[in-house]
Amino acid sequence: MKICSVYDAEFKPYGRVVTGYPVAGLLEQLGKTPLPAGTDYVPDDPVLHEAQEAAQVGEGLYGGMPFQLGWCNGHNTKLNCLEFHRDSEFNLGTEDFILLLAKQDDITDDKLDTAKVKAFRVPAGVLVEVYATTLHYAPCHTDPAKGFRVMVALPKDTNTDFRPEGGANPLDSMLWARNKWLLAHPESSEAAQGAAQALTGVNIDIAADL
Repeated sequence: MKICSVYDAEFKPYGRVVTGYPVAGLLEQLGKTPLPAGTDYVPDDPVLHEAQEAAQVGEGLYGGMPFQLGWCNGHNTKLNCLEFHRDSEFNLGTEDFILLLAKQDDITDDKLDTAKVKAFRVPAGVLVEVYATTLHYAPCHTDPAKGFRVMVALPKDTNTDFRPEGGANPLDSMLWARNKWLLAHPESSEAAQGAAQALTGVNIDIAADL
């Protein structure tokens, strides 16, 4: 699979590189978070909010809206799922990492072919915005010895417990948590837990492309 850079023109429909914010303190605090053998996600971690510039960055990114600073850390090379929110997500890593992305308008008849997915490498210390219309999920590592530690900034309470009973719209079946619509590949553990099996095609694994 071709792995592009977030500095390439191909990234423009999916997100942008964000500059101007001081992120050294956030990176320092992010380095204190766990690095599991698999992949783990914490929506909101006080450790990150303790960074000197955390309030300045969060308020700037979300224009004064309530926000949360969490992380997704570990080791991963597979797609498994894609998700989207009603707002942009911001990511920042202590190491280079790779995002597997697609577009919400690539969903056809409530399904998405994984052939539509593209890979983008984010350099360590670079803050990126992933647009609300961009499907994304857990990062992938570039070096299995280092794994990844990636800050995940989102509006407050995103990805927290919420599961509606039914729904009138087909997308309601994909609502997996608060402000989190999830499309699972049939081979994923999320599908085994009842997530909508909305990804068709190969469950992408970039291990051989690193």
